[in-house]
Amino acid sequence: MTHQTHYQRIGGAAKVRQLVDRFYDHMDELPEAYGIRKLHPEDLSGSRQKLLDFLTGWMGGPQGYVEKHGNPMLRRRHLPFPIADSERDQWLHCMQLALDEAVEDGKLRSELYQAFVKVAGHMRNQPPH
Repeated sequence: MTHQTHYQRIGGAAKVRQLVDRFYDHMDELPEAYGIRKLHPEDLSGSRQKLLDFLTGWMGGPQGYVEKHGNPMLRRRHLPFPIADSERDQWLHCMQLALDEAVEDGKLRSELYQAFVKVAGHMRNQPPH
């Protein structure tokens, strides 16, 4: 059996874009995501593109993010933004909703969510309340 990347398993570029779009739609619309929404610019188009490029490469697809921006250095790039447990949880809530809508394969959905939990936890830069 040939090993498939998460990018291949999710369905390629169109499905990653759907995941990113649903994530930002939820973040923009849900009152419970206000804490993370206020950390983003009013126009989310740049944020959408960066996350799309990052997730595409992170899942094993084309490395557009690295080509455009260099090494992701996620924690360093997020240090200017106060990220505590509440912001982490809001981000994960929006991503869980997006995963539920965009990823049909339950095993893949679970694998991606568990990976996002680790990454989101690493982004915290504020002490627990």
